[in-house]
Amino acid sequence: MTAELISVGTELLLGNIVNTNAAFLARECASLGLSLYYQTTVGDNPERLRAAVKQALERSDVVILSGGLGPTQDDLTKEITAEVFGKNLVEDIRTKERIQAYFDARGTGEIPENNWKQAMVPEGARVVDNENGTAPGLILEQEGKTAILLPGPPNELVPMFRKDICPYLHRKQPETIVSEMVKLCGIGESRAEMMIADLIAAQSNPTIATYAKTGEVHLRVTARAENEDAAELLMKPILKELRVRFGDHIYTMDERVTLEDAVAALLREQELTVTTVESCTGGLLAGRLVNVPGVSEVFKQGFVTYSNKAKRKLVGVKKTTLKEFGAVSDRTAREMAKGAILMTGSDAAVAVTGIAGPDGGSEEKPVGLVYIAAAVRGQTYVQECHFTGDRVKIRESSVAAALTLLRRGILETAEG
Repeated sequence: MTAELISVGTELLLGNIVNTNAAFLARECASLGLSLYYQTTVGDNPERLRAAVKQALERSDVVILSGGLGPTQDDLTKEITAEVFGKNLVEDIRTKERIQAYFDARGTGEIPENNWKQAMVPEGARVVDNENGTAPGLILEQEGKTAILLPGPPNELVPMFRKDICPYLHRKQPETIVSEMVKLCGIGESRAEMMIADLIAAQSNPTIATYAKTGEVHLRVTARAENEDAAELLMKPILKELRVRFGDHIYTMDERVTLEDAVAALLREQELTVTTVESCTGGLLAGRLVNVPGVSEVFKQGFVTYSNKAKRKLVGVKKTTLKEFGAVSDRTAREMAKGAILMTGSDAAVAVTGIAGPDGGSEEKPVGLVYIAAAVRGQTYVQECHFTGDRVKIRESSVAAALTLLRRGILETAEG
């Protein structure tokens, strides 16, 4: 069964509001086994909204509209959808009572007249109670086509979908889709895709999709079956094969786990403490680690050594090193990491120094050149990186690479 999303609101088109509803609904549709091929965002314009609804109903079985159910004149989703279905609007007594109760509970006095507009619903529609607002959800069915209308505020849409719409759609689509996410680091998207090209070419059910993230590659394995257990059974041999092919590049198979989560867990497992030393990343690396609950067990200290003086004073980088090789160099990164261990007594350290741009680069040392060093159990690993993108992208890429190098150092020294 195919589904389609229509997000209604000029504020979405102008970028004044981030469309989190579409991302949420897309994930939910996928988990329900619905095939989602199109998403549309349309402003508060009756002609364009009418055209979008008609087109969606022509090519999809279920159309989910969000937004445009409010009390103002430009809230037209319900009116336009009813028109497309050939339905008149009629007063729904239950909704009217709920609107009255909503305002009574808040003691706001007289109810604005335009709020009663929300008690008018397309005849024959299934009305879905809104526990967090005044606009009810609506389900219209006709000739094998379904339109589901949801309020725009996420604090209304999300609970309504989970409580009422999800069970409704599950009954219409009993087949289940289950996905597992395999997260990789230390490998590029092209190489990862080449390593599983034969699996992708032969895939039918389950399927594998690759997604490039900053400094990571994610592989989503998806299976369709009559129930969750059957879907997981279908995925089992594929997941096993991915473990064989990617080995230690896999840092988790839990979608909720981030790279910093995995690194922090590895530090705990190996009973190691870590210190960070940052130049071009300016504390972003420490910030990623501090995002992890309980990281205080393993994270000892973070230095931001942006200037050469700070590198010398805080972590003992030699003046001769900076003069001969420069702040952005293999030697400086190495001394930053080793110095951090000496200064703090931590078991491991990771250092980052580079040119984030847009200025400061040269032919010899261009913007995007970053050196990362990880010192773990007496071993030091140094990586020269060449990142592209703007300043923000280069700094984020540097952090991901630093976490990856630290993880590699922990794994390799644990084995040896």
